[in-house]
Amino acid sequence: MKKFAVVLSGCGQHDGSETHEVILTLLSLAQEKVKWEAFAPDAQSYVVNHLTATTDNEEKRSVIKESARLVRGKIKPLCEANISDFDAIIFPGGVGAVNTLCDWINNGVNFQFHPEVKCLIDNIVKLKKPTGFICIAPMMIPKIYKAAKLTIGNDKALAAQIQEMGCYHIDCSADDIVVDKENKVVSTPANMIANGIDEVYTGIKKLVKELVHLS
Repeated sequence: MKKFAVVLSGCGQHDGSETHEVILTLLSLAQEKVKWEAFAPDAQSYVVNHLTATTDNEEKRSVIKESARLVRGKIKPLCEANISDFDAIIFPGGVGAVNTLCDWINNGVNFQFHPEVKCLIDNIVKLKKPTGFICIAPMMIPKIYKAAKLTIGNDKALAAQIQEMGCYHIDCSADDIVVDKENKVVSTPANMIANGIDEVYTGIKKLVKELVHLS
């Protein structure tokens, strides 16, 4: 039985992992009979009130503790992830992917990865493991793979950043995927452009199925 790693960044679309995307990823993995383990950085980050979509400067959050809510406590610190144990790795979306796993949200094309994420990525590339990126998470791809093909949907400004970093953006609907077979990387726009959770599910299901094939 294959086993995938799922890398989380908190709980909630505005400051962590997007909840629908995580749950639909786990559902799709179960449907493909793939075992999984979840990981998250043991870090602190800012908090967004999801009722008002405003930053709450009075609160702090533990990324790994919040991520644990999504997987019923079955999570480990990212520093404990041994990539050789896994057949593929998935990065769900949500703003946490680009403000916790990396700092793209603040630094754009000059972003850097969280140290634990950088170590993980170095091992992914070294071992040539297939990877899946959902929603906004594909913005990380240009700092991982050279000249990769990817999608974040159809946002022209983000596509321009992707091209500036040396990769190729392909417009894609929420219920579909872009596959870069040379780099073994799969991406889907999900909630970047989805009209409903059904479209998100269809895209993620395709992504998981393709990763199973690539692995």
